[in-house]
Amino acid sequence: MKKGKLILALSFVIIIAAFFRLYNLKSIPPGLYPDEAMNGSNALEAIETNNWKVFYPENGGREGLFINIQSLFIKIFGVNEPWVLRLASVLFGIAGVIGVFFLASELFKNNKNRFRIALLSSLLMAGSFWHINFSRIGFRAIMAPTFLIWASYLLLLAFQKRDKLWKNLCLGLLSGLVYGLGIHSYISYRATPLIIAVPLIFFLIKAIKERELKKFFAPALAFVSGTIVAVYPLVSYFISNPADFFGRTSQISVFSSVSPLKDLILNALKTVLMFNFVGDMNWRHNFSGAPELSILAGIFFLLGLFFAGKKIFTRAKEPMSEWFLLVWLAVSLLPVVISNEGIPHALRAIIAIPAVMIIAAIGMDYFGEKMKDWFYKVRNGKILFRICVTIIFAFLIAEPFIMYFVLWGKNPHVAGAFNENYVEIARAINSLPKETEKYVVVLAGGTEVRGIPMPAQTVKFMTNSFTEKGMEENNIRYFKSYDELPADRESAVIFTVE
Repeated sequence: MKKGKLILALSFVIIIAAFFRLYNLKSIPPGLYPDEAMNGSNALEAIETNNWKVFYPENGGREGLFINIQSLFIKIFGVNEPWVLRLASVLFGIAGVIGVFFLASELFKNNKNRFRIALLSSLLMAGSFWHINFSRIGFRAIMAPTFLIWASYLLLLAFQKRDKLWKNLCLGLLSGLVYGLGIHSYISYRATPLIIAVPLIFFLIKAIKERELKKFFAPALAFVSGTIVAVYPLVSYFISNPADFFGRTSQISVFSSVSPLKDLILNALKTVLMFNFVGDMNWRHNFSGAPELSILAGIFFLLGLFFAGKKIFTRAKEPMSEWFLLVWLAVSLLPVVISNEGIPHALRAIIAIPAVMIIAAIGMDYFGEKMKDWFYKVRNGKILFRICVTIIFAFLIAEPFIMYFVLWGKNPHVAGAFNENYVEIARAINSLPKETEKYVVVLAGGTEVRGIPMPAQTVKFMTNSFTEKGMEENNIRYFKSYDELPADRESAVIFTVE
């Protein structure tokens, strides 16, 4: 593919990715889920106190990097609105789409269709409902696939660039730094050393065969060094606070169930079926019950799995890319399979997205080649082939738009899943003069954060009343029951979160 056409095609994909992640962000998703708002509340406190943390222990505990990035957007825009918290996710989502192009092009460096596979990978990810959705929600998990994509790409470069050793060292160090930042993203990322081990093992074996161990160990040690530097602040925190390392993991583990083996098998089956048959039922994570992949992407994914497996089991030359993708897929699904909550779970499997899209691109590339051969044998085949290709690409762009913005975004279940009613309460409070006393009675259940149930966080973030200073300045007080309300409350306006 000519360089000019390649740049044009990639630019088009990036525009599609940006459109799907930015369009109508102020309205879709509706509402603000309390877990998102908790991030915002912590970010507001960090801004107020100038105390940005490496780990925020409330709400089960969350790594601090994403929250600290969100605080920058709050400072820049100066408003406590849901879309501000979601901007960080948008940027990581777009960066992931761009990164998967470079990763796929490096993985298939020796394939004559390397750039076509890379573009298809990027396009499939740009139009994936699964990825679009989490690119528009204020959850830290969206960082995980993006960091792993870019770390993997840089690591491949570190071992495959053979001209200057110092370049290998720099790329290895940078890869380690990016990979280590991923540890600050989402708990399921902790399984990824098993994924990174694949290229390291392949390059070690290659170095032994070529008797060039120096060219392996130099970037490998640089990678490890970069990872240690990036991970050290979080590791240091966990050493001092070991209970925070596990968070809710032990509570939702399949091994805590009455019949762990049976649940493990059922979880594995449900997880495997989520790509093409029955997906996540949670309206926040998915169009409830729909497969994680569209019908076309799902077919291409199955084709790609077949050809990746075939290359490995027929012992074809240089199967590292296929091993890497299949191990990536399997390892990224482990946190889902060994959990016992909301299976299948699209959010917990988020790290699988890049591998799934690249595997689907392999299948799509093969399908395109076969379709081209068949059409070119019939009369006017070239025109018919182009028409079919246009229809396929139009579907890959139109389907996620209709699915996300029309069918999912306007569904009343989604508004409920994101607690749009809490946002309405917050806006009603913000419409009142600051001098007016506002009492918020939180009847909704949930983990308590500083004495008040978690569902209050949506109101607390949007009214800037998480801290004592914020509550005092905005004349807002929170209670867990009507019995706690002051006797002289005639002049106060009372709101109920339930």
